[in-house]
Amino acid sequence: MAVLGLLGVTLTGCGEGAVPEAAHTPAAVDTPAPRASTTAAARPKPGAGPAAAPTMAPGPNGLTPVYTRRAAASPRSAEKVVALTFDADMTADQGPRAARGERFDNPELIATLRRLEVDATVFMTGRWAEEYPDQARSIGSDPLFEIANHSYSHHAFASPCYGLPAVAGPDMAADVRRAFDAFRDAGALNVVPYFRFPGGCYDDAALRALGPVGVTAVQWDVVGGDAFAKDADAVAEQVLDGVRPGSLVVLHCTRSAAPATERAVRRIVPELRDRGYRFVKVSELMRG
Repeated sequence: MAVLGLLGVTLTGCGEGAVPEAAHTPAAVDTPAPRASTTAAARPKPGAGPAAAPTMAPGPNGLTPVYTRRAAASPRSAEKVVALTFDADMTADQGPRAARGERFDNPELIATLRRLEVDATVFMTGRWAEEYPDQARSIGSDPLFEIANHSYSHHAFASPCYGLPAVAGPDMAADVRRAFDAFRDAGALNVVPYFRFPGGCYDDAALRALGPVGVTAVQWDVVGGDAFAKDADAVAEQVLDGVRPGSLVVLHCTRSAAPATERAVRRIVPELRDRGYRFVKVSELMRG
């Protein structure tokens, strides 16, 4: 996409365009079966997340498992369900920009999802939760939504990654746990043990580093293309063209850098419902 050169500004590489060399792209149809358990280490304290949120078994040598979409071999693979996910991005060093009035939240988008009664998963950075604790608590207390982890810092877990600064390997697990702590401190309740790599960038070293945290990494098979987009119809058409039964869509919940998302959602939701689709959170998609 033409905006790739700009992605380092705010939504650096979050699901947009080509995947850097350091990143994996898991096959959408080969996702291993999840297990219906929640790892205590991944949860931000007792009572902070749905006990039945399914996770996937670790890979070889304890590698963090990666989920992309409902596997085609699943008994429910033909069911017309789709998971809309929204990355609430804010990097650790963007506090001064927020203080000057830049908005990294998008309350209008959350209000639209509520009005349309759309289940969704918000992948939130810990820094975002610190900047907008009331919104984090509200989202995390609403049964329509679940909050998943998008790191604390929104720095890269593998390089190169769209110009993002990198998290050192020994600090990766602590960065993820710090985000869970931020959700807990904000009072968010519906927190699930899922993690999305900033920029979608990861390698085996990152998967190994996060093994002790007990999360399932969640990617996507449909890119919304909303980062820095101004044409809501173009975003909507990209999603509508890509969705298949069991799809997982990545969009953004950051007003300053994804200003067309809310308008796109107003078109995406009714058109997919007209096609017979039902909206689910990632935990329900994975459970299938």
